Amino acid sequence: MTGPGPVPTGPRPVHDPAAFIRAETRLIAPPHVPEIRLHLADEALDLWRRTEEELDRMGLPPPYWAFAWAGGQALARYILDNPHLVAGRRVLDFAAGSGIVAIAAAKAGAASVLATDIDGFSLAAIALNAAANGVVVEASSIDVLATGAAGHDVVLAGDVFYEKPMADRVEPFLRSAKADGALVLFGDPGRSYIPKSGVEAIATYEVPVTRALEDSEVKRTRVWRFTD
Repeated sequence: MTGPGPVPTGPRPVHDPAAFIRAETRLIAPPHVPEIRLHLADEALDLWRRTEEELDRMGLPPPYWAFAWAGGQALARYILDNPHLVAGRRVLDFAAGSGIVAIAAAKAGAASVLATDIDGFSLAAIALNAAANGVVVEASSIDVLATGAAGHDVVLAGDVFYEKPMADRVEPFLRSAKADGALVLFGDPGRSYIPKSGVEAIATYEVPVTRALEDSEVKRTRVWRFTD
């Protein structure tokens, strides 16, 4: 674990996502995936409130990229423990956030890894985190919900069923990727809008999480596979 990150001496450079991330996070290992280091929030709730207000003024999403969510940690753990699932294959990490799942896939020997997210700060975090782990991950804002997952052998998603509008768009996308022949896996800690059929739990973990953002310090989290 590294020491505290640099202390800002003036206004935080919100106009520069990479500088903002370096100033407001520390490069540390998430508890369930110690092989990976990420730029993560140290004082979770404080950073969430401050950055959410600042980014909201700019019309940008909350800082999901600054936290190692349970679904992403579980899915990254599963990929690292089962590298044959992605080795030599073209991988898409949807709604990648910090990039933890994409980085796990790259470490496991994927031929290529595309990490997508609509948040420019997330894309900057993915680039910083991939570099910190010595892997190559392409970060893109492409809207794969519109374009589809063609060209990818494996589609991964961590913690994407937390809101109904999101789930209503994501589930058909993931089912379509499965129908096109991709292996589709997602990590979920029991969110409300997880698919009710056509999925199979293939692993269960007890994942330490940030109590400030969750309802407990450990979340029982499953990795699921789409079966149809």
